[in-house]
Amino acid sequence: MGRDLSNLNVSALKGVGPKVADLLAKVGVSTILDALLYLPFRYEDRSDISNMINASDGATQNFIGKVVSSDLLDLSKGGRSVKGDSKTPYKGSRGGRGHLLAEAVINDGTGLIKCKWFNQPWLAAKFKSGSRVFISGKVKRTRWAPHFEIDNPVFDFLDIESEQPQQDEGQIIPVYPTTDGITTKKLRSFILSAVARYSYALEDPIPSEILKRSGLPGLLESVQAVHEPPEGADIEAMNRVASPWQRRLIFGEFFMLEAGLAVLRRGKKIERGNAFKPIKGGLVDKLASALPFKLTGAQEKVLTDIFNDMSAQSPMNRLLQGDVGSGKTIVALMSMLRAVDNGYQAVLMAPTEILATQHYINIHKMLEELGVGIRLITSASKSGLEDMASGKAEIAVGTHALIQEGVEFKRLGLIVVDEQHRFGVLQRAELKKKAHNPDIIIMTATPIPRTLSLTLYGDLDYSVIDELPPGRTPVATTSHMPDDKPRVYEAIREEVESGGQVYVVYPLIEETENSDLKSAVNGREALARMYKDKRVDIVHGRMRASEKEEVMSGFKAGVIDILVSTTVIEVGVDVSNASLMVIVNSERFGLAQLHQLRGRVGRGQRASRCMLLLGGPMSESATRRIDVMRETNDGFRVAEVDLEIRGPGEFLGTRQSGMPELKVANIMRDAKVLEDARREAFALLDRDPGLEGYPALKRELERVWRGRVELFSTG
Repeated sequence: MGRDLSNLNVSALKGVGPKVADLLAKVGVSTILDALLYLPFRYEDRSDISNMINASDGATQNFIGKVVSSDLLDLSKGGRSVKGDSKTPYKGSRGGRGHLLAEAVINDGTGLIKCKWFNQPWLAAKFKSGSRVFISGKVKRTRWAPHFEIDNPVFDFLDIESEQPQQDEGQIIPVYPTTDGITTKKLRSFILSAVARYSYALEDPIPSEILKRSGLPGLLESVQAVHEPPEGADIEAMNRVASPWQRRLIFGEFFMLEAGLAVLRRGKKIERGNAFKPIKGGLVDKLASALPFKLTGAQEKVLTDIFNDMSAQSPMNRLLQGDVGSGKTIVALMSMLRAVDNGYQAVLMAPTEILATQHYINIHKMLEELGVGIRLITSASKSGLEDMASGKAEIAVGTHALIQEGVEFKRLGLIVVDEQHRFGVLQRAELKKKAHNPDIIIMTATPIPRTLSLTLYGDLDYSVIDELPPGRTPVATTSHMPDDKPRVYEAIREEVESGGQVYVVYPLIEETENSDLKSAVNGREALARMYKDKRVDIVHGRMRASEKEEVMSGFKAGVIDILVSTTVIEVGVDVSNASLMVIVNSERFGLAQLHQLRGRVGRGQRASRCMLLLGGPMSESATRRIDVMRETNDGFRVAEVDLEIRGPGEFLGTRQSGMPELKVANIMRDAKVLEDARREAFALLDRDPGLEGYPALKRELERVWRGRVELFSTG
């Protein structure tokens, strides 16, 4: 950039003192660059202002006039005014909740329009007599009134005596997201001031040939147009965030993200790692011949990808996706054995002690005959630390305790991270410190739509196990309202009587006064009374690791018929005889959670079911979640809908650590732009890895990624 506007505080603008600067910071505007890139969420077309005498029933029209009067009516009391006199402005009403109507009468000198807002009582006080206001909405005529009305119109207060009387008239007006204490009009004036004074200092970091090839305008033109749309601008396209100027800013964000990932990826490719060669008759061959089943074609293909990576001199960095039950663990184990065959150690890191312990037990059984030393390392079990440090143990399985300070390895060559789709760029950098450029596999059974994986894992290679092992059948999923509980209870009885086992999952461990959700503790007591001849037990997150392990071992051994649980069993628990999953208050669970929980059954030969027991009426998004669960077992389809419902930020649960923030772009809406930006960014970095021919791009890329990872060596 010609001038670093990212370091110029927004207080440089006239009228922005410390108090206003604090308010602007609440909406993410702390610097001049923030202001220039703070985009409107809506545009209003004020290029066509009607006279009120020309109001037309059923038409959507714009008007400008002065407030004649305003009032607040309580419809539950016959429409009686509750606003109070002019000396006592309305502060709120105790009665008539859900029946309050704010009204304002607007006059433009040719006629009157009455505006109405239902259940927004605070608006009655905003419309002060004599105020000049813009209103827009669908006009209607009522039989009992001589004037026209608009319900819930869009409005904006205008200056009565403005130095620029046309500022908010006769043009397309941007409307910005705002916060308490600052109006959208005031916020707009600050942003327009920033555009007028500083936009010319912007230096476009994206090469002109890329913009030309993509049919996009330059940065200066785009920033000015999104804040001050030119005459003839397509307001419909702008409100769809589809104008060329908006697409340019979206492309820019994606380009900076993907260019950074391309630099990281290229850096990994030129790093020197460990080359793991195939050892004929080694541990990999021995395990393969001892397996009681044949690997699927998808598993074979992914293993080939991994082994090719491991044999190369540069470190492997691969994302391995596979739906629940697709057989990722055996692929990971064979990869770890390839490292052990070559004289290195390997670790498998899981998110919970339950899953880490299960992995340890399963892997220990498979490796017992092969003489491989394996240790379990969690916060509760660290007895294997000395063996890992000395090299006596070749494989460690554990939780995040594996990468904490003080945990040492003699010769660590491969790290497998299970079920961590929140495991970001910075965490991957931390992992590398445990060894000299180890190979890394990130595994997840939470399917990630392609658009999201390009932003989260664009620095990784990508493999998918898209085939389930033979014999695995889809889990039949049904939903049940509260009055259908007897049917659910009967299904539980039938399942255990026929030799199956049942999970019953609750959203809470214990009930609280301010929640109507069912709790696992109460549920266990009720089920124990209902099925007195069956063994009912419970597992939840507050239990000690040894207690959880004892219960899970009992359930896996078939000693427990019905296991009551919270979402602690969501990830990875494998009990082949479990054939019914009942999820209580299922409308309160996220879609990814529901799919993961459903994946705990259907892992054996028995036909399996998932019964979603609802707690009552549902929101629109809850209804969609339940519908998708009934319609499909496809984890990628589930993930796409989940991303649509929740948006990228919430889908991840927490902000993706180490990734630059997307302020303008939306990875679902703008998926095509993301693909284009990624292609151009990676191609450019292939041609000029150090960006020596593009100094402006290099400076901006370092600014965007500053404080996250170092993209370019300064040595």
